[in-house]
Amino acid sequence: MKRIVLGSILCCVSLLAFAGPEGGGFTQGPITSLGKLESVKHLHAVPAGAARHFDVQTWTTANGANVYFVHADELPMLDVHLTFDAGAARDGSLPGLAMLTSAMLNEGTPTRDTTQIAAAFESLGAQFHQGSYRDMGVADLRVLTDPRFLTPALDVMTDVVAHPTFPADSWQRVYRSAQLELEEQAQSPSGQAGLLFFKDLYGSHPYGIPPSGTTASLPKITLDDLKQFHHQYYVAANMKIALVGDISTGQAHAISEQISGSLPAGSPAPALPEVPALQHAVTDHLEFPSQQTHIILGEPGVTRSDPDYYALVVGNDILGGGGFGSLLTQEIREKRGLSYGVSSGFSPMRVQGPFEISLSTRTDQADQALKIARDVLQSFLDNGPSQRQVDDTIANMVGNYPLDQASNDSIVGNLGMIGFYGLPLDYTEQFIQHVQKVTPDEIRAAFRRHVHPDRMVLITVGKQAVVKQAPAAAPAAQ
Repeated sequence: MKRIVLGSILCCVSLLAFAGPEGGGFTQGPITSLGKLESVKHLHAVPAGAARHFDVQTWTTANGANVYFVHADELPMLDVHLTFDAGAARDGSLPGLAMLTSAMLNEGTPTRDTTQIAAAFESLGAQFHQGSYRDMGVADLRVLTDPRFLTPALDVMTDVVAHPTFPADSWQRVYRSAQLELEEQAQSPSGQAGLLFFKDLYGSHPYGIPPSGTTASLPKITLDDLKQFHHQYYVAANMKIALVGDISTGQAHAISEQISGSLPAGSPAPALPEVPALQHAVTDHLEFPSQQTHIILGEPGVTRSDPDYYALVVGNDILGGGGFGSLLTQEIREKRGLSYGVSSGFSPMRVQGPFEISLSTRTDQADQALKIARDVLQSFLDNGPSQRQVDDTIANMVGNYPLDQASNDSIVGNLGMIGFYGLPLDYTEQFIQHVQKVTPDEIRAAFRRHVHPDRMVLITVGKQAVVKQAPAAAPAAQ
């Protein structure tokens, strides 16, 4: 068993990033709210810039699941977070398969129907949730550590995750919910823009598969497909277990063995292929009856293990990820009033997740807004940020992270992220140390290596196509 002291759990700089562009997952569960009793910050004030230390213990269960455990005794609660390499990237020729499999987990087991499952969690004051995203499927439990609640809640969770029966009487309801989600997505310009962006960005790569499925794929999915998907991917060797709460190491071992032992050992999912770099610019427009035009501009970005990630995170906060103070917001919203909101971001995933700039604007202003976005990006690539901008951004990140490390659910989520992406146990501590060392020149060089305005995907969704902008010349290689 390995142990390491984890010095800083940092959520405010998008360490998790499971949702957003990467997300698009369909989730369903009898209880989805995590409630108010979620954070020890209500009990202990943390001085700005101070690190709350966690003793992270890790081991492997008898049948191959990796476990990450932090003892936190501020609240008499346990958070359990399971991650499976069972997201939409594993759908193959049936987009929507991972999503529907996840949605059906709590619809019935050999000993409980969906009503009994929901009633069991409710009677124990436990909160259960499952979901599916591009990279992963997840299942979460929050419950008091009193054995009267903990033991039966774990029994129900284990039963739901390991022994779903995929009952036919629930299938039509869940299937109809998935269809309704597609119908709602079809009415959303931002939703349609996101679908087009991933389709044009990733093509035949598994990341191009829409997590919610398509109107063509959903009718082809059968209950046998769901059972086969669960049999292949919901196995111990394909699962990471994260535990945070007021339990002993011995209890954590027993709980992890209970969860893992309920599943077949199985095998890890195969590695995903690398994402090929774009060779030229791509422009795609979808005519949509809206007064606003939604614009997405981007390209494949980075993985979580890329050494440039730290410089890119700091730089992106300055460019478009830092709210009202970011350069894109200042130029497009504050100075010209062209958009209510504009943002940029990297979404690191198992392989190269996207970098994108996204905004909505009045259709007759779309071309102007796009030109300004391109100009701001090119100026950032040419000149980089100032030392003052970098200093202020780093100070803000370092000063805010104690407020974001106090929540047990954020801690357990970060442990799951560390396990799923194979990051060092002290990743978050390393993160803040690396962030503090980032310089303007490093940001400029990192952006030049990973951001290429002359070969980006441009998506517009609105009443008329945006006039094609000639992309700015690529900066000189460094």
